[in-house]
Amino acid sequence: MKFVMRLAAVAIAAGLTSGAAGAEEVRFAKQLQVNNLPSMLVEHDKLFEKHAAALGEPDLTANWLTFANGGAAVDAMISGNVEFVSVGLTNFGVIWARTGGKVKGVAGVGGVALPLLTRNPDVKTLDDFKSSDRIAVPTVKVSNQAVMLSMALAKLHGPEARNKLDEQTVQLGHSDALQALLNPQHEVNTHFSTPPYSIIAMKDPRIHKVMDSNELFDAPLNSNVMFAQTAYHDANPVAVQAIIAALNEANAMIAADPERAAELYLQISGDKLDKQDVVALLKDRGTIFSTKPQGTLEVVQYMADTGLIPKRPETLQDMFFPEILAETN
Repeated sequence: MKFVMRLAAVAIAAGLTSGAAGAEEVRFAKQLQVNNLPSMLVEHDKLFEKHAAALGEPDLTANWLTFANGGAAVDAMISGNVEFVSVGLTNFGVIWARTGGKVKGVAGVGGVALPLLTRNPDVKTLDDFKSSDRIAVPTVKVSNQAVMLSMALAKLHGPEARNKLDEQTVQLGHSDALQALLNPQHEVNTHFSTPPYSIIAMKDPRIHKVMDSNELFDAPLNSNVMFAQTAYHDANPVAVQAIIAALNEANAMIAADPERAAELYLQISGDKLDKQDVVALLKDRGTIFSTKPQGTLEVVQYMADTGLIPKRPETLQDMFFPEILAETN
């Protein structure tokens, strides 16, 4: 995540770059993950174009660009190559804080329960980890998983315990972490995971769940957020309204027909999963698909309170544009 902070610092010093897209083209950064399913459906069914036309802009078109990770997507926005980005909540928290509000949230997208998985049979709780265990997270300290681990320790033993497992934590991408978890010879024996990797891992009888992120909150956390530069938002109200309406329609489709949503997810993502496993995930109580930024304030405030970011939001109005707050209120 250091590269995200470095890029954000450059953006503050030089000013965020305006893009060079055609006047009618709106560029979206996406990742092919379950918690980004609403965006995938918006693209597949051309829902952005549908709602832009209904708002009087029939020539607006969406260009969806796929990125391998959230850092690359944020980089693309900073350099002016996309207008909207959908990435993990903690990535958003970093760029919001480091740009002093020049980037804000447009809407929530989705969230799934993130499970902490281990092949160590002696680990049943967080207190059972020993110095020899190694816990993989996608980015140390500031990824969704790293922040959830810190929050879980603080909830269990108080704020002074939040860094208790830092020495056991290592940085690995989810694909590499899954391979390590399933390899009994690898020093990494634990993975703070996410679907689809967690679904694959749990098929192995040696793997069990220690906890998941859903245990930290009273309601499912919307851990994937769509955001944009304030300057773009202010100059393009129709695009903002159209994407919010499109996401709402996609969310309604997922709720009404999870079977179709699962089929489209597998078709678009290329993941080799059983469709019923995806359907079960979509129906899970820890899964949310909503434009409401549920739970986001608590997490970003925690990041500020623990020194991960330099600016603290006091209300959702500090982090999100007014359109989504008016709608969700």
